[in-house]
Amino acid sequence: MTMQPLDLFGIDALLDDEERDIQNTVRRLVDDRLRPRLPDWFEQGTLPGDDVREIARELGDLGLFGMHLQGYGCAGTNAVSYGLACLELEAGDSGLRSFVSVQGSLSMFSIHRFGSEEQKQQWLPRLASGEVLGCFGLTEPDFGSNPSGMRTRARRDGGDWILDGTKMWITNGGLADVATVWAQTDDGVRGFLVPTGTPGFTANTVTHKLSMRASVTSELVLDGVRVPASAQLPEARGLRAPLSCLNEARFGIVFGALGAARDSLETAIVYAGTREVFDRPLAGYQLTQEKLADMTLELGKGMLLALQLGRIKDRGEITPDQISVGKLNNVREAITIARECRTILGANGITLEYSPLRHANNLESVLTYEGTSEMHLLSIGRALTGHAAFR
Repeated sequence: MTMQPLDLFGIDALLDDEERDIQNTVRRLVDDRLRPRLPDWFEQGTLPGDDVREIARELGDLGLFGMHLQGYGCAGTNAVSYGLACLELEAGDSGLRSFVSVQGSLSMFSIHRFGSEEQKQQWLPRLASGEVLGCFGLTEPDFGSNPSGMRTRARRDGGDWILDGTKMWITNGGLADVATVWAQTDDGVRGFLVPTGTPGFTANTVTHKLSMRASVTSELVLDGVRVPASAQLPEARGLRAPLSCLNEARFGIVFGALGAARDSLETAIVYAGTREVFDRPLAGYQLTQEKLADMTLELGKGMLLALQLGRIKDRGEITPDQISVGKLNNVREAITIARECRTILGANGITLEYSPLRHANNLESVLTYEGTSEMHLLSIGRALTGHAAFR
């Protein structure tokens, strides 16, 4: 390439030295250690168990798990650095970013924000190092966008809690050592830390996926799962608790989706420069250049939006509606870019030798999870009008 797409926006000048170093370190890890294995993982439809533990240790050594959290073995970086790490991970594959996001922004954040000191000491250092893995059980088969209707229940039995119910579409569910499970109680929604080896806890892997194939997605079944009172997250009261965790994960998506878009665009630019059509490079045709220029504009605008939201988050001022703006725009534009890049690759674009269609398939899931596009549209509409139109 004569110029990297984001060079046209002077993005590097908007980052400090530490942010650039973190981004470059994660990019090297993805390019050198993970990208060569991604086509096989995608084709196999999983992250193989042995590979996962190896990857978790490498990611933990780099401080990527819960990197934006303070203390307990966490790196304590700023939000922008975390976002840039998500971008580079998703430039490899959405499954990689989801793996890190669920560990840090859902599992670890739920403990860090709502757990007791004993729970934090017990779990956070080991989650940060990658020694143990976590997952986050909120979504149910019949309750995604409306989690307040969840059917999973926790009832008191002496000094213990008994949990019954089913969770669905749980990333890392079949890999996790501990699950943050949200359940209805007589006092409203509460969170519980459930070691996955507890009797009555089962994780069933979701197979035959067409998207997020380099990722483990599971159904969690809780059948009379008994946990002690100390398993309850003491500061988590009501649905606001799990929703605040989702906002942490959504922020990572604002950056992460741009990684998939950037990788798709870079792949298309290189391909167009080497593929000859009618005895000249495909990159030399006006229609191709129009596609590349339009996609670069949307990628750059999305990056500027992500950085702005990151700076607002670092000031402690970001709102859920602003995160909705970022997630809606950047995922929507990223999937459009990935699809358009596939057209430049022609028939070659349907093979795993090239990344855009793999990214597009993954982004179909990203478009839906952590809040569908429709829900984010309505959240923005509510912020603008003062009227909730969710029903």
